[in-house]
Parts: sequence; structure tokens; C-alpha cells
Amino acid sequence: QVHLVESGGGLVQAGGSLRLSCAASGRTFMRYAMAWFRQPPGKEREFVAGISWAGDDTYYTDSVKGRFTVSRDNAKDTLSLQMNSLKPEDTAVYYCAGTLATAVVVKTVNGYRYWGQGTQVTVSS
Repeated sequence: QVHLVESGGGLVQAGGSLRLSCAASGRTFMRYAMAWFRQPPGKEREFVAGISWAGDDTYYTDSVKGRFTVSRDNAKDTLSLQMNSLKPEDTAVYYCAGTLATAVVVKTVNGYRYWGQGTQVTVSS
């Protein structure tokens, strides 16, 4: 059984930083793309950042470019999201997503079969 478990969320003031981590178990994702999504209160889940299997291609939604960095450690089957200069509009539940279908990043929810339980990120103004 495949499991993705996020950690690292919390409450932070605007301008602060958080680092999210996602640990995979049950199946290795090392040859496949992975991504971070988020779901703000009352809104749909949206793509935040994605990374190809080798880590050489990364993609970000426009609102986080220059502030967030996605990375992965295939040896440990972990995915990370470094979030700097956080803003109140970054407040959301953040989800780790994995696929065993493609090595290329997909930016849609339907592109991922495996999801973590989510971790809350709250940015106060």
C-alpha cells in the first residue's frame, strides 16, 4: 500500500519561512514526477510546484515563483517544499502528490493518483 505523509506545516507570520516534507512508503516514486498542491479555505485544490523524476525540471505556479523551491531526494524517497517570504494568501492545506504513470510534471489534480493527508499552513498578517 502506498503512503505519502506530509510534515512541517504550522503557523507563521508574514515574511517568514516554512519547510514542508513528504515521505513516501510502500512504493518508490523515484522514477516519476511528484508535486505539491494546496487548497485554500473555500477554494479548489490548486497546483503549487512540481518536479520531474530526476529533479532537473521544476515548475511553479506564478504566485510562488521566486519564493518557493521544490526538491526531492530519490535515495530517501522524499519530497520537500521550501517556502520563503510567506504571505497570508499562502494560507492553505498543502498536499503532496505522486504518480506512477509519468516522469513529467502534470499540473492538474487528475494527474496524480496518490495523495498525502495534507498539512495546514497558516500565515498571519
